Amino acid sequence: MTTPIGTVETRKLVLPVSANHHGTLFAGQGLQLMAQAAFLAARGLAQREVVMASVTGVDFLAPVPVGSQLTLRAWVSRVGRSSMTVCVTALADQPDIPPEEVLKGLFEMVAVDAAGRPVAIECSYRNQETQR
Repeated sequence: MTTPIGTVETRKLVLPVSANHHGTLFAGQGLQLMAQAAFLAARGLAQREVVMASVTGVDFLAPVPVGSQLTLRAWVSRVGRSSMTVCVTALADQPDIPPEEVLKGLFEMVAVDAAGRPVAIECSYRNQETQR
């Protein structure tokens, strides 16, 4: 089974090394996992290197206990000339407990060349509204 271009789904186990003093996922670790998913989705669509330009919002909706399986889903929701908006959500899953959305965020990513300068994304991936 293949996933559509510009989408990613990954799973991670929340281990004690990623936890805070409450025994739940440390927010910084959650943000890192979301950023990685955003990067992979953006790079997959752009078919070139990308960098993060900004995080326009992240919500930590519920604590994620150690031992939870975290399913991260990322998809490109907007494509501009060289930039993309990537939506990321995370569901926590534990035995005998229904999956719960625990993280969500929006990441702005930019396609770059070898020198790190913004470069246009191939037109076939760009939204008609953003082409000028």
